[in-house]
Amino acid sequence: MVDVGKWPIFTLLSPQEIASIRKACVFGTSANEAIYITHNDEVFVFGLNCSNCLGTGDNQSTIVPKKLEALCGKKISSLSYGSGPHVVLCTEDGEVYAWGHNGYSQLGNGTTNQGITPIQVCTNLLIKKVVEVACGSHHSMALSFDGDLYAWGYNNCGQVGSGSTANQPTPRRVSNCLQGKMVVGIACGQTSSMAVVNNGEVYGWGYNGNGQLGLGNNANQLTPCRVAALHGVCILQIACGYAHTLALTDEGLLYAWGANTYGQLGTGNKSNQLSPMQIMMEKERVVEIAACHSAHTSAAKTQSGQVYMWGQCRGQSVILPHLTHFACTDDVFACFATPAVMWRLLSVEHEDFLTVAESLKKEFDSPETSDLKFRVDGKYIHVHKAVLKIRCEHFRTMFQSYWNEDMKEVIEIDQFSYPVYRAFLEYLYTDSVDLPPEDAIGLLDLATSYCENRLKKLCQHIIKRGITVENAFSLLSAAVRYDAEDLEEFCFKFCVNHLTEVTQTTAFWQMDGPLLKEFIAKASKCGAFKN
Repeated sequence: MVDVGKWPIFTLLSPQEIASIRKACVFGTSANEAIYITHNDEVFVFGLNCSNCLGTGDNQSTIVPKKLEALCGKKISSLSYGSGPHVVLCTEDGEVYAWGHNGYSQLGNGTTNQGITPIQVCTNLLIKKVVEVACGSHHSMALSFDGDLYAWGYNNCGQVGSGSTANQPTPRRVSNCLQGKMVVGIACGQTSSMAVVNNGEVYGWGYNGNGQLGLGNNANQLTPCRVAALHGVCILQIACGYAHTLALTDEGLLYAWGANTYGQLGTGNKSNQLSPMQIMMEKERVVEIAACHSAHTSAAKTQSGQVYMWGQCRGQSVILPHLTHFACTDDVFACFATPAVMWRLLSVEHEDFLTVAESLKKEFDSPETSDLKFRVDGKYIHVHKAVLKIRCEHFRTMFQSYWNEDMKEVIEIDQFSYPVYRAFLEYLYTDSVDLPPEDAIGLLDLATSYCENRLKKLCQHIIKRGITVENAFSLLSAAVRYDAEDLEEFCFKFCVNHLTEVTQTTAFWQMDGPLLKEFIAKASKCGAFKN
């Protein structure tokens, strides 16, 4: 179960109130407002109440939750908020309600009067069943069941997509390049808008000063423009930060573009990107991405449940995706985003369902369900023959050489260490590897022996990423021992570039005599020992 207690504002509630929550959202310029829905479908709000964003009918702050009678029993399905803040939501019946800041008509009621209570947004939406809403700083969007997209509010940069920069007081259908296309996903940056259509194409419009539309330039767009650089890939999910964009393909690939002042693109630098750039290429398949228009933080979750974060993380600039210990992307925003808002309407229902990938990961090395054991260094590893046959050609060939009745229940392994062989078997269940670089050398040897090319690449990445002054010569020795020529060259260059430091380590003087002589001779040819 997701723990809403990770958001400081929820510490105001009693344990009984926390236990009653089914869905929740923390919002506001300082993450000081919250709305939650109970298991009985009652709706409560509490917090600072800037711009009447709590919808309680007054401008008073409250640390005691107040019930929003107008929304109780409405079965809220999607919710978003702006910077004013204003709040927009839709129900399972497709109705749209809005309240809060309205200086730019972002509530869609045709006025600029503050919305002190939830009011249904009617213009052009009464005959539509809305399934998703999204808000930028001061504009709003609503997506209907049949794929029509409507936008309204602040339009200084064309973020409403009307072809002008005049504010839009009521919902207006976004057409132009989206005419005749079925929109299936939407997201808003501060002053930009993005949409995904059912064939996987992506369109963007509005402010583009940082390249957040992904069009290869930084010119604002008053109507939707297709992101041509994504031609050939099928996008399933789009997410917008303050001024950057993330996109996830049907193959689990992740692209990023736009502003990069805090490293929020995850490219390893802080340079803006005007066109989509693939990131996390060395990681496993990504299944979820997360960003929020009020923050410069990015997050992603992989198929095995690993959660990464990058960008502005509690004031620090994290320029590459960093593996966390979190179980969901929501926790990244609770603990590291500024402000600590929620990037979506959060479901806190207990989820018993496991994906195929999660189920496989759970059953690795499980004595209860396994039908085969490996014994390595006297220790057992419990596995499933079917999984090994499906995932690895080496095992498929091995098992075919046995008659079923002659198949051993325990297979002895003596050419690899226990940590290495266990990591290999776990990789077959999870698509990921968690080993120190010293052991990854041994896994690289195994991957070579078993013709596992993707695993070889993962091992090389782990080793290169983990090389240090202290372990450089150990890794060099191992690379030579396993005939890993590319890694040997990489380790050699590292040692030469850090020669003064590495020659002071114990590993240097413990190196085999012939190998030490060979290193000194080769390094001397490079001029490393000229002094």
